[in-house]
Amino acid sequence: MTDRSYDPAALLAACARGERAALQRLYQVEAPLLLGIVLRLVRDRGLAEDILHDAFLRIWRGAAGFAPERGSARGWMCSVARNLALNVLRDRQRLVPLADEWEPLAEHADPLRQAEGSRLEGCLQNLEAPRRDAILAAYLDGCSHGEIAQRLQAPLGTVKSWITRGLKALRECMT
Repeated sequence: MTDRSYDPAALLAACARGERAALQRLYQVEAPLLLGIVLRLVRDRGLAEDILHDAFLRIWRGAAGFAPERGSARGWMCSVARNLALNVLRDRQRLVPLADEWEPLAEHADPLRQAEGSRLEGCLQNLEAPRRDAILAAYLDGCSHGEIAQRLQAPLGTVKSWITRGLKALRECMT
């Protein structure tokens, strides 16, 4: 369970100053979530663990580039891990099939994260099906906008609009 004193943004700032204990604490708390994201994309545990290692190296080296005014620390770290996984998939020129339904990202999430996941799942269910499907394809399956447009048989501009508006609705629902 995450204690109330856990502050990922402060820990990223400490990483930027070279404090290794801060990276260790981030790893302890965030590794299950990040591994879940990467594993969902690459579908290979060994490869996912390698990507997770690389993601934490990038987090360590790039911590000074984190800007709290642009988003949450957890979101930034998820983006680092997700982008690395997508790069690996693109390098291997593999396609990941579109998931039939949304699954929680981390198997061993703490109760706070489980509550957030339940809330997110509820917010996702409130979205119109095309918006929800486009967001899930982009963020859980790593599809490009073009791939989503092809899979959902919708114009590219429409798919981009669905994702933008859907994310805005999710932000509003989650706050």
